[in-house]
Amino acid sequence: MQLPVHNSLGEVVNHIEIEDNIFAVPFNEAVVHQAMVRQLANARLGTVDTKTRGEVSGSTKKLYRQKHTGWARRGARRSPLLRGGGIVFGPHPRSYRKGMPKKMRRIALRCLLSAKASAGEIRVVEQFELTKPKTAEMARILKALGADSSALIVTAEPETDVIKSASNLPKTKTLPAALLNVVDLLSHKFLVITIDGLRRVEQTWGRRQLASQG
Repeated sequence: MQLPVHNSLGEVVNHIEIEDNIFAVPFNEAVVHQAMVRQLANARLGTVDTKTRGEVSGSTKKLYRQKHTGWARRGARRSPLLRGGGIVFGPHPRSYRKGMPKKMRRIALRCLLSAKASAGEIRVVEQFELTKPKTAEMARILKALGADSSALIVTAEPETDVIKSASNLPKTKTLPAALLNVVDLLSHKFLVITIDGLRRVEQTWGRRQLASQG
């Protein structure tokens, strides 16, 4: 499979061959959904905590006698029925982590890359020619590429000028190729990636990676 390569003006200047085992994989909705749920679950901290009736401050003495007061029976001030009392079924620190085999995580990523390639939602650029960080210049480049609505910008390594130029653009995020993930691919319509970033993706999840594992 081939993809057009654009310059910073949005013009097609070349074509690049990409690996079919990454960009031409049948879509597996179940695996992609599982990978998305796993990533979102693993991002949860699970540190919220509420106090039970045994943890809140207050006397354990019965508030008043059982009978002949004309009021409802009351136990201690720590009762969940009273203001300032304990919480009955409140949250406590826990782990939300979910496991998933590495092979399935790789399949999910390839499925999304393949879906974007088949839908024409990948924009390959030679490089971002930025002499200094400038939001207007990055906005112009994305508009020229037709990816200004929602874009995930991927480079081989973190590039300070690219990161700063895109940081204030709505629905735009920058990532190094090594941190490409399912949630960000699902959250952005277009994948704008440099040639070096594309080769890094192929090196990480392509044939050479499979060969080294074998």
